[in-house]
Amino acid sequence: MKFRTLTAAALAAAMLLAGCSGTASSSQGSSAPQSTSQASSQASQAASGELTVVKVGASPSPHAEMLEQVKPLLAEQGIDLQIVEFDDYVMPNTALEAGDLDANFFQHQPYLDDFNEKNGTHIVSIADVHFEALGVYSDKVTSLEELSDGAVVGIPSDNTNGARALQLLAAQGLIELDPEAGLSATELDVTKNPKNLKFEALEAAQLPASLPDLDIAVINGNYALGAGITDKLLACEDTSSEAAQTYPNVLCVREGDEERPELVALKEALLSDTVKDFIVEAYPGVVIPLF
Repeated sequence: MKFRTLTAAALAAAMLLAGCSGTASSSQGSSAPQSTSQASSQASQAASGELTVVKVGASPSPHAEMLEQVKPLLAEQGIDLQIVEFDDYVMPNTALEAGDLDANFFQHQPYLDDFNEKNGTHIVSIADVHFEALGVYSDKVTSLEELSDGAVVGIPSDNTNGARALQLLAAQGLIELDPEAGLSATELDVTKNPKNLKFEALEAAQLPASLPDLDIAVINGNYALGAGITDKLLACEDTSSEAAQTYPNVLCVREGDEERPELVALKEALLSDTVKDFIVEAYPGVVIPLF
């Protein structure tokens, strides 16, 4: 995931955020039975017409779109889910830490760990939800077998996604890598390149626009979705890849809020079959559920 400039609308929304309080029952569809007190609280809320507000910061796609799917599930439990969209990867964490949000959903675990370490924040993940797969896309070929000798391959220029791109190409049999390189691989770790592929490292967000000038490109799922090029997907990372195990997108709350009933309900709703079915249908091969 890459940083993007926060829009004026998102900044204004972030500045106007207010904290919330209250309780709610556990999510419908959970395999865990509701306690008597939770069921009583839900019935009381439903009878009074009161709603517990839960504000969640999210990136527009796919995170906010996935959260939209759980609004009806939570409404049945007396929870008013309010989604605040952000176009950058800093404000959702600072707003959560400040108490202006109840949760956020936009980042993977290594990013969260790094953010906490660098900023002294106290944010924890409560659910691994999905994995945004890197994929191989092309305007020029319909299968990797069609690649010619010396084909130009666009890969992300940042270290993390660049290494993931090389690992994906290796998984497709296009290159071989030093087995010790892992998710720190660079072009220097390529040990075999039978098609003499030429790598062109570009800023990840620019790869979709550059696709017509490349034979293939390895592109982050969120950028592929935004560019509307998912129909050009030739191959992608899967849940067995090292990247999928390392970079799950997580639902996050402030430390100490992990057991708030309304946030437990949010977690369980987000891990429901309703969301899984939506992911599979809306983002085939691009966003992969991890539950």
